[in-house]
Amino acid sequence: MPSSAFRYVVCDVFTDRPLAGNQLAVFTDARTIPEELLQPLARELNFSETVFVYPAAGDGTARIRIFTPTIEVRFAGHPTLGTAFVLGSPLQLAEIRLETGAGTVPVRLERDGPRLVFGRMDQPVPTQEVYPREAELLDALGVVRSELPVLLYDNGLRHVFVCLGSKEEVGALEPDLARLSDLPAVLGVNCFAGEGRSWKTRMFAPGDGILEDPATGSAAGPLALHLALHGRIAFGDEIEISQGAEVGRPSTLYARVDGSKERIERVEVGGSAVVVARGEFRL
Repeated sequence: MPSSAFRYVVCDVFTDRPLAGNQLAVFTDARTIPEELLQPLARELNFSETVFVYPAAGDGTARIRIFTPTIEVRFAGHPTLGTAFVLGSPLQLAEIRLETGAGTVPVRLERDGPRLVFGRMDQPVPTQEVYPREAELLDALGVVRSELPVLLYDNGLRHVFVCLGSKEEVGALEPDLARLSDLPAVLGVNCFAGEGRSWKTRMFAPGDGILEDPATGSAAGPLALHLALHGRIAFGDEIEISQGAEVGRPSTLYARVDGSKERIERVEVGGSAVVVARGEFRL
């Protein structure tokens, strides 16, 4: 039977060195990939997300579709930033606008000569609500209480946030992943601690096949918003988030929220990425 070749790029996101950060596969031209192969390809690669790139349909530079190993999602942070790095290098643009299921996301790119070194994306402003099953969540995490209200944020992905007393407590977590996967109405469970502009977080999404995520860009913006809304940082402060050390892929994310409690003007998340591999599927 005839075979087709589908080319992809692998990059590590929210890191400036290879073999750290969060892995991402980007199929840079998905026009010839049959619809029924998108989810199986993402499952075969088994990264937390895989991106398929298409020509722009609206006001963007390109349109992207994002798949976890099990589902397609409207938006995710490290796939958006990583795709901007993959496309931005040959296009030599200062800004790339990526059309996602949650709207067009602009990514501003910074260079050191011809080399891309940093990107900043404007994320969708998340909605928020009280998470109704806080007691079950805390019990599954093995913690007694959250230092801040346990809220659920949705910017295209749904994340719940639990604040612990110290970074050491975050690092020592051993959650019951089976029980976390049974909790409804949430994709990512984010446990964090820190002070000032330095924060540590871990994200668990076992219900979506991601036991622990190395770097969660879609949660970084809501985390900054959560901290600003509850007075832990000021609006306009940029925080540095460390993640991924417990799974051997240390990552660094930056996030900032402009505006006020009454009016959120912008949610910005930034970081670096590096291309580490290129390949193709022959099917």
